[in-house]
This record gives sequence, structure tokens and C-alpha cells, in this order.
Amino acid sequence: MSVPRGLRPWIVAAGAVALLGLVAGGALALSGRAWVLVVTTRLPLALAVGGVVVAGAVVAVGAARGRRVRVRAATVADAEAAARADERARHRRFLQRLDHELKNPVTAIRAAVAGLGPAAASDDGAARAHATLDAQAGRLAHLVADLRKLAELETQPIEQEDVDVAQVVRDAVDDVLAQAQAAGRPRPAVTVSLPTVPWPLPHVRGDVDLLYLAVYNLLGNAVKFSPPGTPVEVRGSDEGGTVVVEVADSGPGVPDDEVGVVFDELARGRDARGTPGSGLGLALVRVIAERHGGRATLRSRVGHGTVVRLHLPADRP
Repeated sequence: MSVPRGLRPWIVAAGAVALLGLVAGGALALSGRAWVLVVTTRLPLALAVGGVVVAGAVVAVGAARGRRVRVRAATVADAEAAARADERARHRRFLQRLDHELKNPVTAIRAAVAGLGPAAASDDGAARAHATLDAQAGRLAHLVADLRKLAELETQPIEQEDVDVAQVVRDAVDDVLAQAQAAGRPRPAVTVSLPTVPWPLPHVRGDVDLLYLAVYNLLGNAVKFSPPGTPVEVRGSDEGGTVVVEVADSGPGVPDDEVGVVFDELARGRDARGTPGSGLGLALVRVIAERHGGRATLRSRVGHGTVVRLHLPADRP
């Protein structure tokens, strides 16, 4: 069995003390019978001192090792936190730069398309090309606006007010249903289940407009990816001091290899590439949740559907 390097000097010192006591005791024993009592008391004492020194050395070295382990762990944790903060800062700069670079070209394109209106209506081919350009320019403008919103969300202070999450859910559901009706689409089969007994869903602290945007995005995604007439469920629960808003759909589901990236900016799954959208909806949900001290999670089964959960700290009275 190997002896730790830091313990070796202490063991040598303890051995020396014990050996010194043994030699002294032997010398006293040889000097005469009158010293027998002294030898019988000093020798055990010397051996005991040696044992105490060894035990103390073991404790001291163990404590030192523990301190070194804690210091190393703290250093690693600090380094990881600094790396994450640096990555977030670089990411925000990228979004801001992208917004800056896209904003002016998109504005120019939209102005040019608007200027082509009368000429483009002269024949069917030109009219179709004009409609395509106008739609794509609008899509780019919407993308730039969402990028700006996302960059601002990560840096700017947010409101801290009392928010009734249940009312936010009801407002988002009403607006999604009204939007479908205004667009002439079939009414989505959305059901809402919010607790009322023994107590209603707790309130949270935060920005009511941002929380509405998060719930609206989750619900809009669920309706968009679910076949017409299939159920979409919105559920609320209070889970040990955390308010959970859960949106479940009957869509195609998310493949396992894409689940880990769905909350990233501009993420578009293989099955979603033919569906309108910027790929920023779930990224906005994630950032809004994090700015409120919460998180967003997703579970999915291909061919069955997806459940996305918004976790928010409850505001207890």
C-alpha cells in the first residue's frame, strides 16, 4: 500500500518520537532497578505521542486534500460559468449584428416591391412574381423583428408585476381561436384545463406581455403542426412552488436527434421546413422563461405529438 507523499514526513517524525522514547526507556532500564517505574510510564507515553502525531498527520493531510478538491471544484465551476457568460455575450452581439445587417436591405426590398405594384399587375406571371416577392420580403421583415426582440429580451430589464398566469392562458387561447376564425380556417380543437380547487393556479412575478407571448407562441405552434380537427390541450398545474403551463399537440412529433436543439435560434426541424415560420418561436419561449427564473422543456414522440412545458417560479404571498 503506497503512502501519500504529504503524509511521509509526519510518519517519519512520529516514528522518530517513538524510537526516541524506546531508546530512552532502555537506557533508563540499564541504569538501575530504581528507574523501572519511570521506564514503564515514559515508554508507553512516547509510543502514544507517536500515535497522536501520526493520527494528526492523517487528519491534516485529509483536510488539506479536501480543501484542494473544493478549491479545484470551485475553480472549474467559476470557469464554466464565465465561459457560459462569454458565450451568451457573443451570441447577443451576433444577434444584434445580424439585425443591423438585415434591417436596411429588407426595408429597401419591401419599398422596391411596393413600387412595382401597378406594373406587376399587367400580366399573370408578373403578378405572381410580385406576390412572391412581397410575401418573402414580409417574411424577412418578420424575421428581423423577431431577432431584434430576441436580442433585446436577453439584455433589457423586464417588468416585475403580479401576473395571473391562468388569465394569460385564457387570453392566448381566445386570440388564437379568433385569429383562425378571421383567416377563414377551421376552429382549432383546443381544450383548457386549469385548476380551481382546492386553490387556483398561483400568480407569478414578471412581465405580463412577455408571458403572454410565450404562451401564445406555444399554442400557435401546437395548432400549426396539428392536423385540422385533432385535439390540442392546454393544462396548468402547481408543482411544489412552480407554475407549469403545458401545451400538448397531436402533430408529427420531433425526432430524438432534434429534441436537443428545438429551443435554439432559427432551428427548423426536418418535418417543419414546409411550414411557415421563422424558427424563433421556441427560442423566444426559452429566453422569456429564463428571464423569469424558469425554464422550458419539451417531450415528443414521432407520430404521436409533442408536449412543451413552461416552468415559472410561483409568487407565494
